Amino acid sequence: MKYTVKVVYIICSLFFLMYLLLPNPDFPEKLPESIQSFEPADIETAFRRGYYTDLIREEVMKYYLQQIKYVTPFGKYMPTYSLNYPPEEAQVLIRDQARSTFLEELVHPFRESFFINGFEPKLDKDKIFVSDKSWRQKIIVRYAPSMAIFRVLAGLLIVSIIPIIYIEYKKVFTELLQVAKK
Repeated sequence: MKYTVKVVYIICSLFFLMYLLLPNPDFPEKLPESIQSFEPADIETAFRRGYYTDLIREEVMKYYLQQIKYVTPFGKYMPTYSLNYPPEEAQVLIRDQARSTFLEELVHPFRESFFINGFEPKLDKDKIFVSDKSWRQKIIVRYAPSMAIFRVLAGLLIVSIIPIIYIEYKKVFTELLQVAKK
């Protein structure tokens, strides 16, 4: 039994480390039927882009989820989770002057994240009018990649600490059982 557990742990650890070594995906393509924003804040870094679109939030999120789905060499999709944030967090996670009606993060655990911020004006004075067209909303996408070396170092630390924690818990529970028997 102990041998089987060790073999399974080693195999799972190797798969975890291989997952961490996979290359980062590219920045997602622009939204269909949208135009890219060239405002200074939207082009100051290669990891942030803005788009004007008439798509609704659900269509935007579905599009970006499809864009960042990543097929691993094992033929499986990389796990991707969607996290919702309050719109106020956009000033911290996107940029300090970002206006927002929604903010979501698409994340590959222990790897990179994609923050999607949407601003849909509610007041007439805030309407988005660019290139002779009125747009439903402005989307800002921020890509937060991670370096493979740091992912692997963190993964090795996790993989090496788990057996140590297991051994220590085993000692504690053994002592508790001995005390309970007395």
